Amino acid sequence: MTPETLLLADDGEVPNNPRLPALVYRGAVPPGDPEAAEALFARNGWPPAWRNGIHPYHHYHPNAHEALAIACGQVRVQLGGEQGRALDLRAGDVVVLPAGVGHKNLGASEDLLVVGAYPPGAEPEECRADRTAHDRAVQAITQTPDPPSDPVQGGPWPGLDREAGKGPG
Repeated sequence: MTPETLLLADDGEVPNNPRLPALVYRGAVPPGDPEAAEALFARNGWPPAWRNGIHPYHHYHPNAHEALAIACGQVRVQLGGEQGRALDLRAGDVVVLPAGVGHKNLGASEDLLVVGAYPPGAEPEECRADRTAHDRAVQAITQTPDPPSDPVQGGPWPGLDREAGKGPG
């Protein structure tokens, strides 16, 4: 399964991630089965952390990568801030967000259920789109270790050159 990759630009309010792309996997987990999403994440080294929805405002985690499995329902999300990209996600889809990538719920079905996970030891800080927090957030993003693995397929993050310690070119 090959993910769609999205390298999103810094818009001055939402920094996004300068090296790592967001990953979008369509049909990665069985629809309606949050336990299957949790098991997939756990098997690939990302402990499941919560079940809920996606906030209806632009926010990001400058110090943690995040995996979101759409277990039930559907949602339209904006990735990358106001100038970013809107995606329609449905039950079974997974989006994996590197530290700093903004996300916002633009509208969802009433039955939306999202399973969230982070790499081991992550204690995600939440920031909203804001110019005043931007520079501090950029610093935190650059200090956040690369993800230990891809939470959907295991192995290295797609496009991450582990030998050179560099992301996609």
